[in-house]
Amino acid sequence: MKNVRLIPFKREEVFTTSSEVPVGIEMVEAPAIWESAERGAGQVVAVIDTGCQMDHPDLKERIIDGRNFTSDYDGDETNFSDNNGHGTHVAGTVAASETGNGVIGAAPEADLLILKVLSEDGSGQMEWIIESIRYAVDWRGPNDERVRVITMSLGGPQDIEELHEVIQYAVDQDVSVVCAAGNEGDGRDDTDEFAYPGAYNEVIAVGAVNVEREITEFTNTNDEIDLVAPGVNVLSTYLDGGYARLTGTSMSTPHVSGAVALLINLTEGEFNRHLSEAEIYAQLIRRTTPIGYSKQAEGNGFLTLGLVERITGRFPTTRRGEEAVNR
Repeated sequence: MKNVRLIPFKREEVFTTSSEVPVGIEMVEAPAIWESAERGAGQVVAVIDTGCQMDHPDLKERIIDGRNFTSDYDGDETNFSDNNGHGTHVAGTVAASETGNGVIGAAPEADLLILKVLSEDGSGQMEWIIESIRYAVDWRGPNDERVRVITMSLGGPQDIEELHEVIQYAVDQDVSVVCAAGNEGDGRDDTDEFAYPGAYNEVIAVGAVNVEREITEFTNTNDEIDLVAPGVNVLSTYLDGGYARLTGTSMSTPHVSGAVALLINLTEGEFNRHLSEAEIYAQLIRRTTPIGYSKQAEGNGFLTLGLVERITGRFPTTRRGEEAVNR
């Protein structure tokens, strides 16, 4: 039974060429920490979705491995090609390479583990999702790489115990699980809309704003929203080596997934040790800015990756006994 679907999204525009940094990447201030975060190099993000165009010019250098869990392509596990478009778009927002001729992702040197769990029509079996999450956590790369971030822009209305358990397993293994909040919103903060796995407390649930940083009417609101990111007219990679603008919380989610990859590099370098999933989450939330909505709508606020660096630059710290630079 196919009981999981893509979080609904809207295709705004498809075109063949692009040469720009997407507005959403600029809005979340990813470029501000690219140098200090090594552009996400060495981190692996598992994209659990409809697959990915494996030879897309902006993505082919980023794909480290993949697997097909669906019955598409006669069940060939080695063929994780995207026959829908959604997964390729998500992958590009996470980690499209800087080629100079296309788009660029939030973490343009992170690696992608592509796990195809949704068929051409955007639906899939819950067993495929559960198996893919466990696979992502247990996967090891050719140089013993491991997944530190899972991104999922899919869901369903039901709380499935086995799904919750495998997500808890992932988090216990220090894997950050980033999920779309859902697009069933009614424009009201005081009514709850839940989609799973986004509604589980253990995941990082992402809502959507437009380019004016206004909460969209379609984004789900509830007490499990963690933060919001750009989700309207998001430019990214698409099928046939092309590009598209899509709208939905599906599009806001990979901004955060790429950001987590950056922050792992940045903050583990600063602390000079491995950080737990809870510690990485805290570092992410440090870099959010309230935008004037209720917690049910915006969670902790809008993703603002350059925030900490701006604060420390504006208010320099002084050692005890030294005169403050700024009074």
